[in-house]
Amino acid sequence: MKLKLATPPSGDSRSSAQFRTHAVSTMSVHACEIPVPSFLRKYKDGTGHADCYVTEVPGLITQPQFVEAFYTSPLFKIERTIISCLASKPATDSDAKQLAAGNASKFSAWSVEAQSPSELLLADFTGRTRSWLMALPCVGSPVATRTRLYFGSAVVARTVRGSPQPNMGWAFHSLLGFHRVYSRLLLSTASGRVGSD
Repeated sequence: MKLKLATPPSGDSRSSAQFRTHAVSTMSVHACEIPVPSFLRKYKDGTGHADCYVTEVPGLITQPQFVEAFYTSPLFKIERTIISCLASKPATDSDAKQLAAGNASKFSAWSVEAQSPSELLLADFTGRTRSWLMALPCVGSPVATRTRLYFGSAVVARTVRGSPQPNMGWAFHSLLGFHRVYSRLLLSTASGRVGSD
């Protein structure tokens, strides 16, 4: 999938070189295998669906920086607003910062299922979905000057009466295409923010 890139607005203080760096990051988001070991891997190996996207950014980006940038991005704030209205589970940028620092067990519609210095796995309040973030220095890069950022999701299969085994349901299949595009956009937006700090 190709993402359309805009040109820097007139009067933008960023240099063209800085913008090109952000553009490369945006274009490099792609699907990948879920790392082994990782918190998300058990959902890939079990029933249901799990996927993972990755990109690389210049510099040494910490997990807290990545998590905060992800959950305070303009794109994710739209999702936060929708969840706040529909599920009465609001969240603020300050809440995202506390989550990133490891000082919160809940964030909007999610609760922390597992967290480490390099990973964060959240479960939504229905128990059906998981969201996962991981930031790791790129192995083999000169003086470890690049960071690989991962974003993954999982949907747990549910048991339906009359069905011999758990299944994903029609809603999952109808929204899968949107989910793939949206996942790339979320990671692209977050990586652009940490890469430009």
